[in-house]
Amino acid sequence: MNRDLLVLFNQELLSPQAIEHEVEMLHELLFIVERLDNLVTAHEILDLNKYKVINKALTLRTTIHKQELKPFVFLNCKN
Repeated sequence: MNRDLLVLFNQELLSPQAIEHEVEMLHELLFIVERLDNLVTAHEILDLNKYKVINKALTLRTTIHKQELKPFVFLNCKN
């Protein structure tokens, strides 16, 4: 995936190769964390219209793929 990251390093302490390695490791970490299975595990849906907390994997997957949520329906991180 091609993305823009703003990474701040103290250039006096790290060589350009070390900085490149750190950025590459950060890309790998974000790739793992942003997988849909991991997002479904770490989130829940708060539906204030029905006063429900939804943890079903299929419902979470469809909700994450939606461009826009209904009013008072929130995607909440469990962390």
